[in-house]
Amino acid sequence: MNILAIGAHPDDIEFGCGGALLKYARASHGVYLLVLTSGKFGADPQVRTKEQEEVAKFLGVKDLFWGGFKDTELIDNRELILKIEEVVDKIRPDIVFINYPEDVHQDHRAASHAGVSATRYIKEVLFFEVPTTHNFDPDIFVDIGDILDDKMKLLKLHASQVDRTKVENLTILESAKSCATFRGFQGRVKYAEGFRALRILRDIQ
Repeated sequence: MNILAIGAHPDDIEFGCGGALLKYARASHGVYLLVLTSGKFGADPQVRTKEQEEVAKFLGVKDLFWGGFKDTELIDNRELILKIEEVVDKIRPDIVFINYPEDVHQDHRAASHAGVSATRYIKEVLFFEVPTTHNFDPDIFVDIGDILDDKMKLLKLHASQVDRTKVENLTILESAKSCATFRGFQGRVKYAEGFRALRILRDIQ
């Protein structure tokens, strides 16, 4: 299968579905990333771009695409939809992961809404969560207990972001592990990632 993960900023994808992507890549599926902005308001954009490239190598992705949009100025419009459609048409993904629409960050909301439009013909589209997501009620869980340490390594590669949680004495690593623990409890395993399905079409033969 081909799997496409779409994130508004560098590190969104790794927090939300890094574990699932590691599992897909290691099972020899084709994993692709589309990062819509360079995240320049989080750190030097060249640093963040380099970090995302290192993550792509560690993940073993087939290709990393950049949207080229301005951080904090992402808009759900035809231009954004067409950019996502361009990548979708190129790789023809079987599964797409995108940001969840209920989020306090405007870029995440725009990425989600445009992603819904651009993936309207994809058979499986799943929303992932990030620390700014609100009212997320997952209905699909992926056990990541066996690769949690490697998910933490993915997040550590975003070194400029590890301490930028806006919560005193809390790193992004601690936040991600706490989330994995809670979703694991919901999914009846120790550590999990949770997803909300926009659409899943099963071909039963």
